Amino acid sequence: MMNIKLRSKVARDIRFVQSNFDEALFHHLLPPGAELIAYGGSKKGDIVHLKLPLAGEWISEITENGKSEHQYYFIDEGRQLPFPLKKWKHRHVLHRDQGHTIVEDDMSYSTGNVLLDLFFYPVLLLSFLPRVWQYKSYFNRI
Repeated sequence: MMNIKLRSKVARDIRFVQSNFDEALFHHLLPPGAELIAYGGSKKGDIVHLKLPLAGEWISEITENGKSEHQYYFIDEGRQLPFPLKKWKHRHVLHRDQGHTIVEDDMSYSTGNVLLDLFFYPVLLLSFLPRVWQYKSYFNRI
């Protein structure tokens, strides 16, 4: 499995960020042309269903979630993935950081072929990299 990890520092308290980690934020993060079919939430058992331009359906299930005083997280795993993905696991973690919040996207994926995994890395990286500044702009304006 390949791994991509991105971090963004948001000038908001972790409780505020957690309480606004919702469907409105998800809409803000959607890539151009993507359609949100269903958003169940970020608790175990919830389903998120997207339709991506060209790539097709993407359905993920929240398989785990938890929180402590200094951290909140949830994990989504792909149930129906666009070609060429065969496996997808995305750990969303919010870390408390002196009045700020670090938003971490930790993604693991596999196409079933190491060379295709390497080829697909920049595609996924460029797809998720905008989140670094999207989180900041979203939480600064609400």
